Amino acid sequence: MACLEAAIFLAFLLATAVSPAFGQAGGLSVGFYSSSCPRAEKIVKQTVRDHFKNNSAIAPKLLRLHFHDCFVQGCEGSILIDGNDAEKTAVPNLSLAPAFPVIDDAKARLEAECPGVVSCADIVTLAARDAVVLTKGLFWPVSTGRRDGNVSSASDTLNLPSPFDSIDTQKQTFSDLGLDTKDLVTLVGGHTIGTTACQFFSDRLYDFNNTNGVSDPTISRSFLPKLEALCPQNGDGNDRVDLDWGSGNRFDVSYFSNLGKGQAILDSDQALWADKSTREVVEGYLGLGGLLGLRFNIEFGNSMVKMGNIGVLTGNNGVVRKVCSSFN
Repeated sequence: MACLEAAIFLAFLLATAVSPAFGQAGGLSVGFYSSSCPRAEKIVKQTVRDHFKNNSAIAPKLLRLHFHDCFVQGCEGSILIDGNDAEKTAVPNLSLAPAFPVIDDAKARLEAECPGVVSCADIVTLAARDAVVLTKGLFWPVSTGRRDGNVSSASDTLNLPSPFDSIDTQKQTFSDLGLDTKDLVTLVGGHTIGTTACQFFSDRLYDFNNTNGVSDPTISRSFLPKLEALCPQNGDGNDRVDLDWGSGNRFDVSYFSNLGKGQAILDSDQALWADKSTREVVEGYLGLGGLLGLRFNIEFGNSMVKMGNIGVLTGNNGVVRKVCSSFN
């Protein structure tokens, strides 16, 4: 019976996988550049692949770049702008520095083939998808047609999600942008690839909630020494640890499994297991019920499409930048 139910569920998942029409914002469409720049998506894909070959760590940074762009002013490329007070200078975006040359390279290649056609905002969106695929995640269709914004301010990044956010704060941040609890869990599940610095979770190891040497009780007692070895109390806070313990380079459901084992790295991640509503989503992605990761992969594509529609500029709104790092 369990096998039959799993087979039925698999058929359902495949039938409801991300479709070109899912969550499209006005003015966006799959294949938007099919006539004006037919090779646009291939060029972005090849650019990402070229950089990935030299540095596979670029993948999670491209994914996070899209996330941070959409959560500030919408998905309109404002995170790419250079300047003393631009978004990319804000502390949450400093670690994304290696991702910017990838976008600039893709833009240069596209300008050589189709001058003034493909927006930087679309390049960021496509590159995030291609980065996930390179780390063994599933492909999803990306609607394009975004235009680039003309504002970029570091002060606008204050509402970006923080590794110290409570679950209620996380829910509110996502809700304010039209994303529900399932989107929250699914998109944060992008932590299945990438790393974080010791400074963002060392308090869980040595001074949880200002308890003078007491560690976070939600951390597995067998896991705690491993984290302490990687992040000594008086060590370098910039040392980095995989967000998905044991599987930091592969897009899979290991991240969610780790939550149930008390092996989350960030406090905000472990909070997904402690809250009933988010835990239900996590559990739905695990085991046979999640068909060994298929459900998460499909839902991740759906939530990425939904996020990619936040605050988009289309038609006569916005511009197509000639260079992604500067306004026209």
